[in-house]
Amino acid sequence: MKKMRTKTLLVTAALSAVGLSTTMAQQVFSVNAVGFVNVPLPKGLSLIANPLNAASNAVKDLLAGVVDGTTVYKYDGTAFAINTLDLGDWSDAAQTLVPGEGAFVRNPGAATTITFVGEVMQGALTNPIDGPGKLSIKSSQVPQAGKLATDLGFPATDGDTVYQYSNAAGSYAIHTLDLGDWSGGEPVIAVGEAFFVRKADKSSWNRTFSVN
Repeated sequence: MKKMRTKTLLVTAALSAVGLSTTMAQQVFSVNAVGFVNVPLPKGLSLIANPLNAASNAVKDLLAGVVDGTTVYKYDGTAFAINTLDLGDWSDAAQTLVPGEGAFVRNPGAATTITFVGEVMQGALTNPIDGPGKLSIKSSQVPQAGKLATDLGFPATDGDTVYQYSNAAGSYAIHTLDLGDWSGGEPVIAVGEAFFVRKADKSSWNRTFSVN
């Protein structure tokens, strides 16, 4: 029953996706840890994250310049909050996307690039994860690419499952940790990429980060 429910949630999350560019642009930082990150937004559905703490983390500000009809789907553990740009106005102007979260974005137009501008989060960082057995969308709170546990400090536990969405395939790469080994290899997360995770336990993604 759990596997069927997971599959149903993930299929619902995918909607009717098409096309993903898995290439995430490199980030550039200034000495005061303020910078920008370019994240490609291909036509169709992408599962993205906001990698920098901006002056405003409201979706309407983060995605300024996207075309009418762009829709953001933000999962709260039970359902999706849907936010659509129509005639220049977002249906939910208060919706936010802070570092550590993630959301699907459907781009109805030609491929484009989102430029996130803001501050690199530093110090002792905490990103609570729903569990046990609950599905959530998460991302790194800092603009760093790498292996999920080895490089990004994710608190992996046997039984954890990570689902990385691919627009190109219209499906998920599924990684489950079993007896210390990841099926399909340890997930490698790009800057600006979010993912679904089902934790075997209730946990928190804690790390201490510095650009120095």
